[in-house]
Amino acid sequence: MAEASKKMSLMGLTTLVTVNMMGSGIIMLPTSMAQLGAVSLLSWIVTAIGSMAIAYCFSQCGIFCQRSGGLSAYTEEAHAKSGFFLCSYLYFLSLAIANVAVAISAVGYMTAFVPWLGSGAIPLFIGTVSLLWLTTVANFGGPGITGRIGAITVWGVIIPVAGLSIIGWFWFKPEVLAAAWNPNDLPISEAIGKAIPLTLWAFLGMESAAQATDAVENPKRTVPLACLFGTLGAAVVYVLSTTVIQGIVPNAELANAAAPFALVYAHMFNPVVGNIIMALAVMACVGSLLGWQFTLAQTAKMTADQEMFPSLFSKVNARNAPIVGMLVCGVLQTVMAVSTISPNASAQFGKLVNLAAVTNLIPYVTALTGLLVMMYKARVSVTVYVRNTVVLLIAAAYSLYALSACGREAVFGGALVLAFGYLLYCFLAQRFVNESATP
Repeated sequence: MAEASKKMSLMGLTTLVTVNMMGSGIIMLPTSMAQLGAVSLLSWIVTAIGSMAIAYCFSQCGIFCQRSGGLSAYTEEAHAKSGFFLCSYLYFLSLAIANVAVAISAVGYMTAFVPWLGSGAIPLFIGTVSLLWLTTVANFGGPGITGRIGAITVWGVIIPVAGLSIIGWFWFKPEVLAAAWNPNDLPISEAIGKAIPLTLWAFLGMESAAQATDAVENPKRTVPLACLFGTLGAAVVYVLSTTVIQGIVPNAELANAAAPFALVYAHMFNPVVGNIIMALAVMACVGSLLGWQFTLAQTAKMTADQEMFPSLFSKVNARNAPIVGMLVCGVLQTVMAVSTISPNASAQFGKLVNLAAVTNLIPYVTALTGLLVMMYKARVSVTVYVRNTVVLLIAAAYSLYALSACGREAVFGGALVLAFGYLLYCFLAQRFVNESATP
């Protein structure tokens, strides 16, 4: 009984899921969405439904597949070893791309304190790379320190964003929102499609919800419900905060803001409060980036442990930190920052978000398909099979739609990266011939 009492309840896991998803993904979105107009807010509805379907399917995968590997292990259920490698490879790249985007978000908010960072492409690049390497080196202390810092800093985003969702309505002006509705006169379907990668960005990380199966009470009930409620909770905060900000700050001003949430608090109160929000956002970004840098290195280590990445990623120090792997990841992210260099933080952020979404969505699709095999192996009831299959098809349909919405450039880049992954795997395939051979 003592052990059971230590396990997490539905409320506790739901809170954990919501906090994990919110992180720093939201803080640059109002600027990017304002460039399309307030009509882009409609994409939240589509993304919330699709994300809840994906989160539910991953929670089911976590119940039926208990071995380590996360999305890669789920993929292997349907697509064998090559699926494990390609999923890990793409997910690894998506995390690296996302880390660069988070660093850019932080630098955007830091420009209020260090204006030089916003004075051109080179200062933005220097600030981004410096932050990437700072958080890489800070992770040398191991997962314990990283986890404790992240658990505190994440509230630097959650408190201002969630707070705006509640108190912002006292400053909300319907005429400001109406004026911002569709400044580019885009067809509604096109505006929603262009905003999908942005709104999806805010939900990336929901796959982590299924990883807590062993630590919760009644996981077959708690995990699926927490995934749904947690995703729904994040969706409500996202929708309310991005809607209210469009009704406070004029669209032209918001579309060019380097720090949109700081800007809205300055409008609501005064510049001092805006600067406090900026400081909180920088703190949250650094903490979030610290955690995702470790997740990136751990993804590479997990894949290397399966003999699918170079063995150097498996090497850890006395504090269980894969330092060599982190250094390689730091170099990779620096190259990515160079390849997407731009004088405008929002433009660079948008380009990276699209590519991160593509390289994340493909692993989502491959992992989702593994659920059918898992249910077959588990001999689930017809009711469970039909219910899960219907949700899976909704999740897959959204994922495919979101892929198409990311734009030709991002999809083309993702296709090249995927094709290169198949080339890499051909040098690994011989290691697993005996495992797949028929006796």
